[in-house]
Amino acid sequence: MSTLMMKPHADDAASVTIGDLTLENGRDCVAVGGSVDLTRDKPGLAHARALKAVLDAVVHALESDTSLPDKVAPPKPVAEIKNPFGMMS
Repeated sequence: MSTLMMKPHADDAASVTIGDLTLENGRDCVAVGGSVDLTRDKPGLAHARALKAVLDAVVHALESDTSLPDKVAPPKPVAEIKNPFGMMS
């Protein structure tokens, strides 16, 4: 589990890992992927607290943003490039 906290929407590089769950920072979006088991034991409690801390920070950042738009623009589509090895993906 990552012990570093990220500042939501501050950059496009920071991430936090809790179990197999990753929260990736972005200026327009905090992406959540993977999974984490919140087991009924001390490690489960630690995971739950870490997840709550990150989500509380995201909510606080959103609530504090006085210029919060109604909706962000969707991400630009990723351009496909020709496989340089000549094999199909």
